[in-house]
Amino acid sequence: MSEIAVMLAEGFEEIEGLTVVDICRRCGIGVTTVSITNDKNVMGSHGIPVIADKVFGEVDFGKIDMIVLPGGKKGTDNLEACEPLLEKVDEFYKTDKYVAAICAAPRILGHRGILNGRVACSYPTFESHLEGAVVTQNPVEKSDNVITGRGMGVSIDFALKVAEQFVDKETVDDVALGIIYK
Repeated sequence: MSEIAVMLAEGFEEIEGLTVVDICRRCGIGVTTVSITNDKNVMGSHGIPVIADKVFGEVDFGKIDMIVLPGGKKGTDNLEACEPLLEKVDEFYKTDKYVAAICAAPRILGHRGILNGRVACSYPTFESHLEGAVVTQNPVEKSDNVITGRGMGVSIDFALKVAEQFVDKETVDDVALGIIYK
């Protein structure tokens, strides 16, 4: 079974992170929420506390197929300040594993050189950080093993695109239908 790690940092945008968890689990994909600190309790950007499944040091990244970075300005700042996470993001990218980021978080990929020559999107005020990318205003972009999304309002689109990498289209379509999406 495929396994996704949704990385949680204090100040993460709750809908962006948890929509991926919900949709992917509905599709039968394994998802682990991971606190980037040594505390499983993570406070979201709107004061919603979340208890992560694991802390960063407990994760066997060899068994993870995708890293997902939710946005939120403070959450993204905290993700980008976590050097062990950045090393894993680089490693995933270089070994053709998936990396996905939404809202402010695609700026991390831009700063790491991961978006060079790729089509990407982000929250409008962070587009200048998508270094080397062909920037669009589309809700979600997939460019090889990199997925980016614009923000909270497209969280379902983003989560469905993440799920599409691991299950068949019929499963994804059934989940979308089941949640009364479009």
